[in-house]
Amino acid sequence: MKKSIIVLIFLSVSVTFAQQFDRDEVLQQMQLANKYFMEKWPDVGKTIVTNRERPSNIWTRGVYYEGLMALYEIYPKEEYYDYAFDWAEFHKWNFRYGTANRNADDYCAAQTYIDLYNLEPDSKKLKSTRATMNMLLNTPQLDDWSWIDAIQMGMPVFAKMGVLENDNRYFEKMYEMYMYTRNKHGDNGLYNPKDGLWWRDKDYDPPYKEPNGEDCYWSRGNGWVIGALAKVLDIVPEGTPHREEYVADLQAMAEALIPIQRKDGFWNSSLHDPNNFGGKELTGTALFVYAMAYGVNNGILDKDKYLPTIKKGWDAMIEDGLHDNGFLGYVQSTGKEPSTGQPLSFDKIPDFEDYGLGCFLLAGSEIYKME
Repeated sequence: MKKSIIVLIFLSVSVTFAQQFDRDEVLQQMQLANKYFMEKWPDVGKTIVTNRERPSNIWTRGVYYEGLMALYEIYPKEEYYDYAFDWAEFHKWNFRYGTANRNADDYCAAQTYIDLYNLEPDSKKLKSTRATMNMLLNTPQLDDWSWIDAIQMGMPVFAKMGVLENDNRYFEKMYEMYMYTRNKHGDNGLYNPKDGLWWRDKDYDPPYKEPNGEDCYWSRGNGWVIGALAKVLDIVPEGTPHREEYVADLQAMAEALIPIQRKDGFWNSSLHDPNNFGGKELTGTALFVYAMAYGVNNGILDKDKYLPTIKKGWDAMIEDGLHDNGFLGYVQSTGKEPSTGQPLSFDKIPDFEDYGLGCFLLAGSEIYKME
């Protein structure tokens, strides 16, 4: 009997240890991936050339800098701050098409501008951000976020400005825009509460189906939403209007994601059709890990329930995605559906390398904070 008890205790302790993260190792992995990118792109203002030339303050680079600032928060290396500051300075703290622009992809960069302002306030840093946000606050449109990626690009900007200005108008407008996307875009909104997942835009809600007859839930699109919810909850204080609704949506999405995680730890590009371009995909996986880890770290998600899923996802990205030189494999190129950029592989370079790294750094930053 005593022997059985000892064995059970040993097994329990072994499982607990197996689910822990080596904090130093996590930080080294984040630094490795970031070093690869910074060395490849030493000039922060260099245009990005793929099928055409684009400035370096578009959403893909904005997402990278979100991740870099998350890394800087846990490891404030001066080089990281300088890289972000120099980027903002190069672009004069402005957006791709200036301030009279409602496209969340373009004002995504404001997330980092606000972070840098908070570290060292200077009114010039937020001149363009304030102009754009004032326009959005003082005009009646609620339907700007007609694709779910926009929730991640735009929603945290409202949250950060609401906190910075101590102004609930930002929180109310953010909520109204979020709920319009959730409940009204497309035929009946882009969120399906029955499945706890989101259609990418009106082109993918029913009657559109995947080849197996299931609804089309794109992995990275859903990652953008749950990542945005985690980020907003991290920004706004307890008692902020509508906060509990965001908590409920994050919880519902996390619950829906557990049973569809692949055995290898990744999630498929098509969340409900594993045979439609099924395979390892890093960006959606990173955003799911980020949001779940945030939820556990902040008492929103149950640790015992979600830690194994988080651990599997992080380990998969490290073991099967991170190269020895810091390059990240299995990153799906820009697009809007499971077929984009397929097939993926360990060595395939996506059209943009920046946003995948940003997602990875966000995930790592929350893994690093885990008890």
